[in-house]
Amino acid sequence: MQITLNNLVKTYSGATGATDVHAVSNVSLSIPSNSVYGIIGKSGAGKSTLVRLISLLEKPDSGEVFYGDKRVDTLDGKDLIAQRRRIGMIFQSFNLFASRTAAKNIAYPLEICKTPRAEINKRVAELLDLVGLADKADAAVSQLSGGQKQRIAIARSLAVNPQILFCDEATSALDPQTTRSILSLIRDIQKKMQLTVVMITHQMEVVRDACDYVAVLDSGAVVEQGTVSEIFTHPKTAVTKDFLANLTQNIPDTASDVSSGEASIVRWSQEGGKYTLRFVNQMTGEPVLSRMAHLYPVEFNIRAGGIQHIASGDVGTLITDITGSPEALSGALQYLKSQGVIIEEK
Repeated sequence: MQITLNNLVKTYSGATGATDVHAVSNVSLSIPSNSVYGIIGKSGAGKSTLVRLISLLEKPDSGEVFYGDKRVDTLDGKDLIAQRRRIGMIFQSFNLFASRTAAKNIAYPLEICKTPRAEINKRVAELLDLVGLADKADAAVSQLSGGQKQRIAIARSLAVNPQILFCDEATSALDPQTTRSILSLIRDIQKKMQLTVVMITHQMEVVRDACDYVAVLDSGAVVEQGTVSEIFTHPKTAVTKDFLANLTQNIPDTASDVSSGEASIVRWSQEGGKYTLRFVNQMTGEPVLSRMAHLYPVEFNIRAGGIQHIASGDVGTLITDITGSPEALSGALQYLKSQGVIIEEK
């Protein structure tokens, strides 16, 4: 199911004497069907408001929301309820009923739809197996770990066979290892069920590990959008570059962190780093800097380096200083570009 947003606007009135809050400002996006689409922004960027508009929990002040060819932001009453029931939602706080077992939490949306009990039991069993918790059907919510609670929440969101799945900071409350397992599960489910998944996050790691496309939100507006590979290799705005810069600050604590990719870029010097070099796919294994230094009388000093594994391939990053005469430096940089290296200069 493709989602199309045309010039969405949402403004909240401030308190008496306070300025109005422009939470969403003329946002237009095309979210492809059968994909995982990330919407990333810092706190206060408008992410939560935008997902409420896309998921029909709120109406925009102006603009349009289409699911496929059908405009849905104007729906009311029974039509709105029926459309909402074809949407799955996963939240940061799980939102499970403490008084219900794991299985009964999954059954709840089916009960609301007055599904026959035999069908409910069959569907619940299928979903428990899908999320790897077939043995937890009768477990109380209090007996589940954070990751298990989120798996039950995912299963519940899939109970009515939605066409679209919204994930609002779905991994923010989880540790890194559990986050990776949940993101892997969501990607597997998306492929099996051919869902359109929209992930709202403030973590570039989530975008890197799970998404096919991404839009960067800042002050209620989309400042950059494209495939994850494009955003990682050709960041255009300061806010996107800041997200990527913070991603490179991770230093591995254990060998497992390194092997898993959790800290695949390491910065060991906070000094210098005038040039950020990005290498895509097979270029990550080529000795390009060594060849450059043989051809041009320049020196280079690497301040950070590593490889990010994204859904579409690998992106290698080196943060480095390159020094030499103006002529030599110019020749060296042109050589790198001719080899397919993407260069960003401070």
